[in-house]
Amino acid sequence: MIGTLITSKTRIKLLLKFFLNPDNSAYLRGLESEFEESSNAIRLELNRLTEANMLDTELVGNRKIFKVNQAHPLFSEIKSIVQKYYGLDIVIDQIARKLGNLKTVYLTGDIAKGKDSGIIDLVLVGDIDQTYLLRLIAKVEKLIQRKIRFLIYTLGEYKNHSEAEKKELLLIWES
Repeated sequence: MIGTLITSKTRIKLLLKFFLNPDNSAYLRGLESEFEESSNAIRLELNRLTEANMLDTELVGNRKIFKVNQAHPLFSEIKSIVQKYYGLDIVIDQIARKLGNLKTVYLTGDIAKGKDSGIIDLVLVGDIDQTYLLRLIAKVEKLIQRKIRFLIYTLGEYKNHSEAEKKELLLIWES
């Protein structure tokens, strides 16, 4: 879907990287190894997104660090498009609201880092109807054509996790 609107695969990867998780930051060489693409193609797209004011930059040592500009007028819309590309809007609507006493839903794994692995990893916190969850996930996987993996924690179990573990999670829904 997004590939017909944006023909540069590198630009799509960068949009996914930065707009899915606005806390992501990266530098050119790191993106080169992550995307397994030439630095020239990545540099060209980074420059275009920076010129459009969609990315901010800062120098840290000798590295130019890129981060999404959350103040950009199109930030919310682009983030919404990226979430739709992954099917997260469907996951949230179909799963989160119908599971019982669900408190929060977090995205984790590759997608939370802005990498498209084809698998959506979720952490669900609350008292959840697991039988219903399994039926919903099977339906949603067919709809979005991606695999969904999940972990379920009660509120007490989640509170016992360390802050370092919690930093790996990206909040996508909260009751």
